[in-house]
Amino acid sequence: MTNKIKNTPSPEGIAAAARAATKSRTLPPVMSWNPPFCGDLDIRIARNGTWFYLGTPIGRFELVKLFSSILKIEDGKYFLVTPVEKVGIQVDDAPFIAVDFNEVITQGEKALKFETHVGDRVVASSENPIRVERDAITDEPAPYIHIRNGLDALIDRKTFYRLIDIGQHKNHKNESWFGIISASTFFPIIKSEELENSI
Repeated sequence: MTNKIKNTPSPEGIAAAARAATKSRTLPPVMSWNPPFCGDLDIRIARNGTWFYLGTPIGRFELVKLFSSILKIEDGKYFLVTPVEKVGIQVDDAPFIAVDFNEVITQGEKALKFETHVGDRVVASSENPIRVERDAITDEPAPYIHIRNGLDALIDRKTFYRLIDIGQHKNHKNESWFGIISASTFFPIIKSEELENSI
């Protein structure tokens, strides 16, 4: 899994460089960083959001939170980046897990504000859409919300059930769909007819 590249930095080195480049509480400007690729690290984000290094869960939340702040996706591949280095990591599904949401008022509109397992907060909107993919074999739904810069969060089961409780039927592309409204944007989940047939 790990590329044998001589100058591949360690997770500790990546963390130190990230801390040095992140002096404020705001997210670092990873989209403006274009350092050279330094190889792959044996870091994996499991589908449940757990980070692993060399097959062992990373138990320090602050380290996971730091790493999550320097995540970048390019051409479908995930990297940890600092101003001076970029290393590849493996992500099983989405890099974040949405673990909760609250109904809020933003710019005079009702909206849903989601929180991830590492503390990111984002309002579902046209800029941060909700989408639902279905397993080709089981038809099991997998709901996601965009967090930032092409990075998504998998919405966990309990949060998805809460969304379903407040869902409603709307006309979408000349068909009736059941879905969620946030910030005046409708996010379709399932066709109304399919929902009725599944009950």
